[in-house]
Amino acid sequence: MRHGNILVVEDDVKIRSLLKRILSLEGYTVFEAGDLRSALRVLFKERIEVIISDVMLPDGNGIEFTKDIKSRYSNAEIIILTAHANIPDGVQAMRNGAFDYITKGDDNDKLIPLVGHAMEKAQLQAKLVEMEKQAKQSFSFENIIGRSPQVLETITLAEKVAPADTTVLLSGETGTGKELFAKAIHVAGKRAAGTFVALNCSAFSRNLLESEIFGHKAGAFTGAIKDKQGLVEAASCGTLFLDEIGEMDIELQAKLLRVLETNEFIKVGDTKYTKVDFRIIAATNRNLEDDVKHGKFRKDLFYRLNVFTIHIPPLRERKKDIPLLAEYFLRIFRQKSTHPVTGMNKEFLELLQQHEWRGNIRELKNVIERAVILSTGPELTVSNLPLEFLSIGNESHATSSFNLNSIEKMHIQRVLKHTRGNKVEAAKLLNIGLTTVYRKIEEYNLYPEFADAGYSSRR
Repeated sequence: MRHGNILVVEDDVKIRSLLKRILSLEGYTVFEAGDLRSALRVLFKERIEVIISDVMLPDGNGIEFTKDIKSRYSNAEIIILTAHANIPDGVQAMRNGAFDYITKGDDNDKLIPLVGHAMEKAQLQAKLVEMEKQAKQSFSFENIIGRSPQVLETITLAEKVAPADTTVLLSGETGTGKELFAKAIHVAGKRAAGTFVALNCSAFSRNLLESEIFGHKAGAFTGAIKDKQGLVEAASCGTLFLDEIGEMDIELQAKLLRVLETNEFIKVGDTKYTKVDFRIIAATNRNLEDDVKHGKFRKDLFYRLNVFTIHIPPLRERKKDIPLLAEYFLRIFRQKSTHPVTGMNKEFLELLQQHEWRGNIRELKNVIERAVILSTGPELTVSNLPLEFLSIGNESHATSSFNLNSIEKMHIQRVLKHTRGNKVEAAKLLNIGLTTVYRKIEEYNLYPEFADAGYSSRR
């Protein structure tokens, strides 16, 4: 059985009733209207996916009605029924956005499969619109995690510049979330309906980067067997995000500058200009002012990009946000875990907040994913953290986690996890006696996790 909502607009009661019966037997929910005014009332109240409309109606023309409806309800598909088909009307109906134009009576066998195809198209379009809506919501400023003064100030600046459609330069260390901010600025800006195109400039050689940005014509170089659209053109009416722009070759910087100043460019191997209209958001983890002084970055391009600069603070400067971010990543990764992980213990969180986080949010994400994989209990513990969390760099941690017994306990836990609880194998790796292993398990209260594991190996 099929499903979906259909509106039949037909002033002939017998034909309307017949269509309703036929479509209802197919499983559709069918609404009726005898004129355009009634049809608009139904469309206002119900989510209609397919409309079947007569051409000649008491208060208007179904072909003109199609144009009006497509402007208001773009996802709805419209099938025009007519008693007297003619080519000009058929052409105009299709131009106005009709799904098809068929003759009453002569095309009865065609109607049901046609309605099915129209319904599939309408429902697919609705899904795409919903997915796009969810994607935009997920990249909104409301979804940037953080309540520290540093990140709130950054969000405020980004919210102010988003509607201005001006060039934005995002600075900050690797892993701080510069692309997330770029997407949020795009979604909150005037070009939200356009495409967001992202490119990491450090991922390509000079020649490949030029081709990626500007595109090329077939035959422009060896291997260019067909025309390629560049990202500048793909981002037209939208936003182009150039990450790590400080890595761009200085000759290529001159070409980018021309695009920003003239809104036109030449594809590799082409002889004519292509017009574009896009917003650029650039990001860098380098000090571009120093690069300008040393001749590594063009001064004119720097000033063109540096219209509105936003610095994204490193994670170590917003440690108040670490528990929030850790909880967010835990919610993501525990869904993939083979056992329930409900939270993080106090000691685990303390070590997270005292870590330097040179890799910033990206490093935190990786640490939480690793901890969830290694965990065996309901909470993430210090034993699930990498060994560097117990290094001298964390010597400011003044709790019991850093005394010798705690380090020994964690090391024994790691080895037992590595051997899957096999105490004989653990004793060999630790270079201690099996009896000592059992004593340490009891001393450090490692029950029940390792209390019974490995007995079969002992025997």
